[in-house]
Amino acid sequence: MHRPPRQAEGTRPWNRVVIDVPGPRFEPTPPRLSGGTCPDAECDGWSAPGLTLRSASVRGERHRYYRQPRQDATCAVLHEESGVVVFAVADGLSSASAATIGAAEACRAAVWALHTQLDEGGTGFSPDFHGVARHAAETLHRQAAALLRREPGPEQVEELVATTLVAGVARPGGHGAEVSLFRIGDSAAWALDPARARYRPLFPAKADGDLVPTSVAALPRVPEPLERWSGRLAPGQVLLVGTDGFGDPLGDGDGQVGALFAEHLAVPPPPLWLAHLLDFSRETFDDDRTLLALWPRSEAPR
Repeated sequence: MHRPPRQAEGTRPWNRVVIDVPGPRFEPTPPRLSGGTCPDAECDGWSAPGLTLRSASVRGERHRYYRQPRQDATCAVLHEESGVVVFAVADGLSSASAATIGAAEACRAAVWALHTQLDEGGTGFSPDFHGVARHAAETLHRQAAALLRREPGPEQVEELVATTLVAGVARPGGHGAEVSLFRIGDSAAWALDPARARYRPLFPAKADGDLVPTSVAALPRVPEPLERWSGRLAPGQVLLVGTDGFGDPLGDGDGQVGALFAEHLAVPPPPLWLAHLLDFSRETFDDDRTLLALWPRSEAPR
């Protein structure tokens, strides 16, 4: 399997991670400014007393080739008083002309709303996910108004900044972590058991050949009821939240992609290494990829 190589300063970059038949090799093109832009790739990683987080987001080969910006986003913060980690992952719809902005703003709005609820909820905190979703939808409406410089209609907001969203909270405890999250759209979440390379989907999987338009279940629309999941993440398990750029090649987790990530997520990898893995090359899978991972921990971070 692919392991982080030891490299001296000034040596060649890490070898490309190839799975099965690779996609074409080419130098990425710079994204056009229209519709918003962001770095080709980004990653983050830190540890709190009860949880360790890693996240990465990379621009897909299709967007690199056609000079389009990355349309995925992720955001996570620690609520200091409670030790709860608040997180969000979003995938701007390709049909939206400012999808990059929509995904980023939805993540920030969801994380801000959940953090505010934690401030106000005290020890009896129970997330109001409908309130979070509505706040994210209102944020997208205001963003569309700023882009258009006038009050937009609902269809105009969708045409500009429609996005999927998965957001939630993880509260550490003595035997793992309590997790609550919701989703709008087709981004997904899994509980990974690395020892057995088993991925348990926390939401229904996207059906093959699904003809339902993605925009029907995307922000700024807030479906009723919201898809939710709550449960315990046991020690040794990993919470994964990702866009379909990761979920589609993962499938049910029994293939090469599942084996690769189960091996490298058994313990928290360096954030840059997660981004490098996520940027694997496999023919026909060329969408943006974003993955956020959380590990329960019992010891204090060093």
